[in-house]
Amino acid sequence: MWTALPIVLPLAVGISALWAHNRIRAARAETLFPPAGSFIEVEGVRLHYIRKGEGTPVVLLHGGVLRADDFARVMELTAARGYDAIAFDRPGYGHSGRPPRDRATPADQARLIHGALKALGVEKPIVVGHSWSGLLALICALRYPVAGVVTLAGAMYKEGYPAEHGDPISRLAVAPIVGPLLVNTLPGSPLGKALARATVRQTFAPEPAPEDYRDAALALWLRPGQFRANREDILAFPAAALEASRRYGEIRCPVVILVGGDDPFGTREQAERLKRDIPHAELMVVPGVAHMIPQLHPELALEAIEAIDRARKR
Repeated sequence: MWTALPIVLPLAVGISALWAHNRIRAARAETLFPPAGSFIEVEGVRLHYIRKGEGTPVVLLHGGVLRADDFARVMELTAARGYDAIAFDRPGYGHSGRPPRDRATPADQARLIHGALKALGVEKPIVVGHSWSGLLALICALRYPVAGVVTLAGAMYKEGYPAEHGDPISRLAVAPIVGPLLVNTLPGSPLGKALARATVRQTFAPEPAPEDYRDAALALWLRPGQFRANREDILAFPAAALEASRRYGEIRCPVVILVGGDDPFGTREQAERLKRDIPHAELMVVPGVAHMIPQLHPELALEAIEAIDRARKR
């Protein structure tokens, strides 16, 4: 036992220091990027949301990296066009709380958001889901009254999802003992920062990633809680998508499927499949556009929302 001390003791000290460093970084990140909106509590979970404008309600659900501010430019455009734009930090992201893993599935998140909207007096909104939240928006349409659904570069199916069979980091992040150790040390390490930079670069490619988005990702996405929430969502997606996709043909509200022609994540194939499952949906494939539509092409999101309004009036 004593012969192991020279190895174990420095390792324990190093882990403790990195753990403390991560906690300090997380607190600093929340100071640098404070809440921009309001809070509402649903089922004991505190959700942060941003709301702008008046008129037809539009609910904006971000993907797997950051927060409600992903839709900042979309909110400006929609509010100016007579919409009541409401963007949520999904549970565990931005400044929203997160329920335990077994109560944070896509269906659970849909229920929490529906509960928040009900408490805010919002009925039958247009629901817009980007990337991972393409599935979330469709689950909302299957379970609750909505005026229409827009998927932006949406992931909707288990097949073709980049982490269809999980991934090593996600599996380790939710494992007993190893999981808390990983999420409280890896994000603040050089390896974690390199992972965040690579994630942002790949998510925007082949278009350039804005510097302010990269800075926010390095600060907020690498917080232990948000990093774990993202890993849990990655693992929860395939089973939830498999279940929901069997019922997509039941959706009767207007649906617009918007995808970039240069999206590198296979979302065009998913969009075309969704069009087959929901024949009345409008499919919009935009050449020269990649994955991060809300940040780089907010006018396309507005166009899709207005297409829902036109479909409702037919």
